[in-house]
Amino acid sequence: MTEWNHWYGRHAFGELGTRYFLKDALGVAKGLHEYFRHSNMIFMANYAQTVNVIGCIKASKTAAAFETTGLALKLYRNHFGNVPVAVTGDASPLDVSVAWARNHRALTIGVVNPTEQKRELTMDLRGTRLRRSGKLWRIAHTDPMAYNEPGKEPNVVIEEEPVTGLSDTLSLPPLSISLYRLRTRR
Repeated sequence: MTEWNHWYGRHAFGELGTRYFLKDALGVAKGLHEYFRHSNMIFMANYAQTVNVIGCIKASKTAAAFETTGLALKLYRNHFGNVPVAVTGDASPLDVSVAWARNHRALTIGVVNPTEQKRELTMDLRGTRLRRSGKLWRIAHTDPMAYNEPGKEPNVVIEEEPVTGLSDTLSLPPLSISLYRLRTRR
């Protein structure tokens, strides 16, 4: 995939300088999930652009900020696994992707809830023994049109929290990207 990205809307950052919203970050995460699911055919997918224009980082003369889309890319780059795992069943309207860490010591579960309702996802993990604790990273906001702007406090952020006593059912807030990392039992 030579280049991919959202490109629409008014040009708030000069010529072709598109502003991105939370809804766009949800779309980027779903796009990444699709690439992971088809990694047997797609071995490279280049996000276009990096700074300004349709970039995931917007900069002014005095400040820079991650766009919501940049937060999604950062989240998956820093915390998602490297070895895709097959997911079966229909979780619609949720979008789910799972991957092992390269050393198989942790499993990551990425879930996008693009709806304005809280959702639950029941997992049936087979073939592995996971600890019921780990970490959760989440991007969420109540407004699908929330955005970040250089020089201002961010409206959309990556939140991190420990996970303890995880059940087989995940609770997913509206308009969210949730990434769970669970370590394997030895």
